[in-house]
Amino acid sequence: MFRARFVVAILPFLTIIAVCSAQQSSANSSTATCNLDDGRQVRINFTPVSGKNERVPNGKPWAPGGTPMVLFTEAPLGFGNSTIPIGAFSVYPIPGKDKWSLVVNKNVTPGSAYDEKQDIARATIETDQVPTAADPLEVAFAHVGSKCTLRVYFGKTATFADFVAK
Repeated sequence: MFRARFVVAILPFLTIIAVCSAQQSSANSSTATCNLDDGRQVRINFTPVSGKNERVPNGKPWAPGGTPMVLFTEAPLGFGNSTIPIGAFSVYPIPGKDKWSLVVNKNVTPGSAYDEKQDIARATIETDQVPTAADPLEVAFAHVGSKCTLRVYFGKTATFADFVAK
């Protein structure tokens, strides 16, 4: 009887802790934005993980902090040989020894596993080594005309992916 009352009494506190933890994890996300010349916007949400706590999976899709980056676009975008329609998409960098790739995937369901069959775009992206390590993960856009270049810096690796508004 005492255990049942204890569980009933403690349950609201556990619920509050769970809600606060979920809010805190979403508060740890960051956003990079690119404003196109015509006023449309491209943005990406990501978790700025630390290289001390996270290692990139060589040759496999990477979801920093266990959560894929999410791309939101108000304009159709060209990426590699593909067109990304207006909407929201998961983005997975694929680290490689010398070159990285970037995958745009249509599945944005929270907590779902990566499914290659949901890919709408995949391309090898420019990859360079930089002298000073970036920690935590840095993601930004550079904007020139109709092009938004996604820049991802993690450790001593810098990658650049061009998205061109259509």
